[in-house]
Amino acid sequence: MSYDFDRIIDRVGTHSAKWDKMEAIYGVSPKDGIPMWVADMDFAAAPPIQKALEDMRSIGVYGYYGDDASYLDAIRWWMSERHGWDVDPNAIFTVHGLVNGTALCVDTFTDPGDGVILMTPVYHAFHRVIRAAGREVIECPLARNDGRYEMDFDAWDAQMTGGEKMLVLCSPHNPGGRVWTRAELEGVAAFAKRHDLILVSDEIHHDLVFPGTKHTPMALIDGIADRLVMMTATTKTFNIAGTHSGNVIIHDPELRKRFAAKMSGLGISPNSFGLMMAEAAYSPEGAAWVDALVDYLDGNRRILDEGLNAIPGLKSMPMEATYLAWVDFEGTGMEPTDYLARVEQDAKIAVNHGISFGKGGERFLRFNFATPRPLVEQAVARMQDAFSDLQ
Repeated sequence: MSYDFDRIIDRVGTHSAKWDKMEAIYGVSPKDGIPMWVADMDFAAAPPIQKALEDMRSIGVYGYYGDDASYLDAIRWWMSERHGWDVDPNAIFTVHGLVNGTALCVDTFTDPGDGVILMTPVYHAFHRVIRAAGREVIECPLARNDGRYEMDFDAWDAQMTGGEKMLVLCSPHNPGGRVWTRAELEGVAAFAKRHDLILVSDEIHHDLVFPGTKHTPMALIDGIADRLVMMTATTKTFNIAGTHSGNVIIHDPELRKRFAAKMSGLGISPNSFGLMMAEAAYSPEGAAWVDALVDYLDGNRRILDEGLNAIPGLKSMPMEATYLAWVDFEGTGMEPTDYLARVEQDAKIAVNHGISFGKGGERFLRFNFATPRPLVEQAVARMQDAFSDLQ
C-alpha cells in the first residue's frame, strides 16, 4: 500500500501549536514561514487510526472507556513483534502523555529537594517538570566524539553527591538522534545501581529508527528491573500527540504498587479517543504505515543533512533515529542572536533553540523535518540563501 506523505495539509487555523503559535513565539508568520520546531508531523495519521475515529463517529456516543483487554493486547503485540519485549499487561499504566508520565514518576519516586539526573542536552520538558516539582536538575553533559554524543560515566560518577534519586534516560536520544548500544545501556544500568537511582527510560522515539540501526529496550537489559520504569507511546510514531496518551510500564511489584497509588490519588483515568487510536495503530496495518514513514523520513533526513552540511560552519549531527535534526552553528563564528536572525527572519524558519535543552546545547538549533519533502527542500534552499555569504 502506498501513502502520500508529499501531500500538503493546511494546518493554519486548526489550533495547531506548531503552525498557529510560531508567529507569537518566533516572529515567523504561517503565511510564508516553515515551522520546524514542535515535535509533531505534518502527515495525516495512518489509515487504521482514521478508520477507528470514523467508527467512533458512526456510533456518535463518546462515553467512558471500558474493558481495556484488546488495548493491552495491542500494546503487548507491538512490543513483542517490533521490539522483542514481552510485557505483562498488569504492568501497564495509561497516562496523559509521557511528559505527564515523567512528572508522575518524579512525584512518586522522589521527594522535594532530591536530585534528578539528565544527560544533557536533552528534551527540554524534562527540565521543566523536574524544577516545577521542586526537585533539583542534575545535568550530566554528554561527551562529543567524532561529532556524536557518547556517555561519560567516569565524569558523571565524579559529579554524584548522594542526593540524586532518579535518572531520566532519553532512548533514542532527543536531540542528537542517538540509538544507544546495548553496551551503553548496560553502562546506564550499572550507573543507576552504583548510585541507587530509579531509572526512568523514555522510549517515545523507539519506532522511528533508521535502517542499519536497532533500538534495544532498556527492559531487555539484565539486572535493572527492580529500579526500572519504562515509558512508551504511540503519539510520536503515529502523529497523534494531541491525544495526550502514553504508557508507563513497571514490572517490579513494589514500584508498581507505589505508582498505582499515585495514579489513584490523583484520579487519573484514560482518554477513550487515545486508547481507541492506540489500539488501531498497534496493528499490522499500522506497522506497514510506520515502515513507509521511516523510509520517507530517512529521505528527508538525507536532504536536510546534505543541504545544511554544505553551508560552511554548519554541522548536522549524524542521526540514527527521530525526525529532529540537531545542527551545530558554532563553526560559523557567529553569536546565537546573529545566526538566529538569519534562520528566523531571513529564512523564515521556526526552530527550537538549543539552549533550552541544557548544557551542551548552547550553539545548536533543532530542526523538525517530519513534513512533506517539498517543504524540506524549500527550507534547505532558504537556509543556503540566508548564509550565502559564507559559501
